[in-house]
Amino acid sequence: MSGTALVVGASGIVGSATTALLLEQGWTVHGLARRPVDQAGVLPVAADLQDAGATAAALAGLRPDAVFVTTWLRQDSEAENIRVNSAMVRNLLDGLRGSGTAHVALVTGLKHYLGPFEAYGKGALPQTPFREEQGRLDVENFYYAQEDEVFSAAKRDGFGWSVHRPHTVIGKAVGNAMNMGTTLAVYAVLCREAGRPFVFPGSAAQWDGLTDMTDARQLAKHLLWAATTPAARDEAFNVVNGDVFRWSWMWERIAGWFGVEAAPFDGVVRPLEQQMANDASLWREIAEREGLAEPDLSRLASAWHTDADLGRPIEVVTDMSKSRRLGFTAYQSTDHAFYDLFEQLRADRLIP
Repeated sequence: MSGTALVVGASGIVGSATTALLLEQGWTVHGLARRPVDQAGVLPVAADLQDAGATAAALAGLRPDAVFVTTWLRQDSEAENIRVNSAMVRNLLDGLRGSGTAHVALVTGLKHYLGPFEAYGKGALPQTPFREEQGRLDVENFYYAQEDEVFSAAKRDGFGWSVHRPHTVIGKAVGNAMNMGTTLAVYAVLCREAGRPFVFPGSAAQWDGLTDMTDARQLAKHLLWAATTPAARDEAFNVVNGDVFRWSWMWERIAGWFGVEAAPFDGVVRPLEQQMANDASLWREIAEREGLAEPDLSRLASAWHTDADLGRPIEVVTDMSKSRRLGFTAYQSTDHAFYDLFEQLRADRLIP
């Protein structure tokens, strides 16, 4: 099955993987962004979703069969996250009213279970592995506000919906707010350059506990599956690669790929924001010497987000039984998801 798709946030980690898969499957793909970048085969739609009028004008005449919402804007507080990101979803769906759209897929994440950044991994949390029926925490959360906008518009306009909750996403994008894979790649290169040990920045709970992650390509397959599978209509899903690991194992494997020494973990949290605080000039030197495409460290590394994930005080494992029962069987090993990303970053001259 193919059709016409609108990918919102088309140049981001999830959006770019989704556009690639849709094009491969024969879809006509419109890619919406505030400032669209050149993506082969993607029809650009320039729109600031915070501007309702401009969004409606940009979407006029567009009749997508499926819409994939893969973007958000980080704000200084959860109240602002809610205000801005719910308005963006509302303006998008208002702009598509009457377009005949059959399905809207919204990408959120495990903060549905862990709480927003202001209360991340704190207080009373549901037991792991996280399951979709565990529902919402009793806290304000912009993911919930985004969902409510989708539910309201679906009731009004009659389209089907799906919500997708990945764990930390592995994939390529430049200038992305949440980008652990590229952050760790850049950190490893800096350690190799400076002769520093590759120090795990997080908590003992993350080092020793089980965890999982989500390759952007796996998430793209999940999005397309839900949009084209009647049994997945009007459902929320967790989506991860299908394996579990401990960082005590994965850290050695990442270090080995880059040829750096993985320092023994001593139980002390050493955030990347601190470790990389003075590395901008060193990265620029590396980029200039090696002819890299991006000399600005801040556009590649999102240390704050990697610290949040690797510093969590609890084990985080995700249940995918719901998707499996309904027929989604794709799998991706997480270590090879990292390796594939590192190869792509090297091929695109983002790391040496």
